Amino acid sequence: MSEATTQTFATLGLAPAFAEALAVLGFSSMTPVQQHALPPLLAGHDVTAQARTGSGKTVAFGLAALTRVDVDTPRAQALVLCPTRELADQVGHELRRLGRFVANLRVVTLCGGVPVRAQASSLQTPPHVIVGTPGRILDHLGRGTLSFAGLRVLVLDEADRMLDMGFLDAIHAVVEQLPRRRQTMMFSATWPETIRTLSRALQRDPVDVTVDDAAAAADVDEVFCEVEPAQKREALAALLLHHRPASTLVFCPTKQDVRDVADDLARRGFAVLALHGDLEQRERDLVLVRFANRSCTVLVATDVAARGLDIKDLDAVISYALPQDEVVHTHRIGRTGRAGNKGRAWALCAPRERSRAAAIAATAGRTLRFEPLPPLSSEPPAPPPMTTLVIDGGKRDKLRAGDLLGALTGDVGLVAEVVGRIDLGTRQTWVAVRADSADRALRGLRDGRIKGRTFRVWSLR
Repeated sequence: MSEATTQTFATLGLAPAFAEALAVLGFSSMTPVQQHALPPLLAGHDVTAQARTGSGKTVAFGLAALTRVDVDTPRAQALVLCPTRELADQVGHELRRLGRFVANLRVVTLCGGVPVRAQASSLQTPPHVIVGTPGRILDHLGRGTLSFAGLRVLVLDEADRMLDMGFLDAIHAVVEQLPRRRQTMMFSATWPETIRTLSRALQRDPVDVTVDDAAAAADVDEVFCEVEPAQKREALAALLLHHRPASTLVFCPTKQDVRDVADDLARRGFAVLALHGDLEQRERDLVLVRFANRSCTVLVATDVAARGLDIKDLDAVISYALPQDEVVHTHRIGRTGRAGNKGRAWALCAPRERSRAAAIAATAGRTLRFEPLPPLSSEPPAPPPMTTLVIDGGKRDKLRAGDLLGALTGDVGLVAEVVGRIDLGTRQTWVAVRADSADRALRGLRDGRIKGRTFRVWSLR
């Protein structure tokens, strides 16, 4: 879509609370999916929208869902189903930001990895909006701790991934307990026949919105490198040492491959972490926090483990092995080159896989480009620019991001520019600090006070 046809949110006539939130967040012009989906959504129509991660779809369905909520009615009125806990957390966070000026709005996230009893107590006062994974939502419905008798809006986010992960039966089981008269929104990066079938079962005369992602994907420089399978580990190290991307997501086909590749990179001196299905939820959270904070430079993951992962400013993606499904490859490289940034993608391709590489490029509408591998450099890997500090206190201790920033820039004496992301959890808080200031920050927080209290603080190395 050209710049001349881009519209602003002001054209939608939103309530003042949402207009103010958008202004504070710095959102003025709509993305293509917002521009095409919001008018029918705000008019109450069912919508099917095809748009990739990073297209602005959360703001689109978030605004539409929140406008249907009556905060004076203590009932669950909107439900957003997501494939993973990570995506649900991101969606819940975004909805709270969009609804920050709506007095008494309650948004609750319900996913695995958190005791059901703790979640049940949070549901004693009915929330207005619930974001969660199908399995955990179904669990609460079965226990009677959740009711959707007053539901007005159902959203299926990344519907294709939910089906890939085997949630079809759980989705139908949840929908059976929802009112038939509701607005249903489906957002999916791809639109295979299984999604069309689901849409026909759940929606009434939906408005179809398809966003051409060609322009968004044009900021990814994609290269295939031919390499014998036995040489892939050395080839991966050569790419990382030669190009030195600030943050890299490496995709491997199996959990064992993830472990082996991560171990090899660690032996070569890379700051690397592994993400796979055998990790406990707490371990997974720590891996994602460190990678998002840039306190590690390489994350090695399976496609399944990385579903729902949304890391801003991801510099590069490397396919250690080509996937069997061409669309999966498109999902991989779509994680870089977003929000106007230039992205880089490399794929290690065995000689016998050239035809598969050609099919992948054709599916994505790209020109197939092979380049030789760079020589393996003897230079050591660059250390991560940030260090993650952990504070043994969080939201239950009434901590806020401003409290941490104030302590670091006030009592500790750091300049604000050396402080990065601050992630507040229920019981812990993670703070990214520039590596050359991390020891000073650690000592200062240990010896000082935050909101007049002392907290245990340590560093994730």
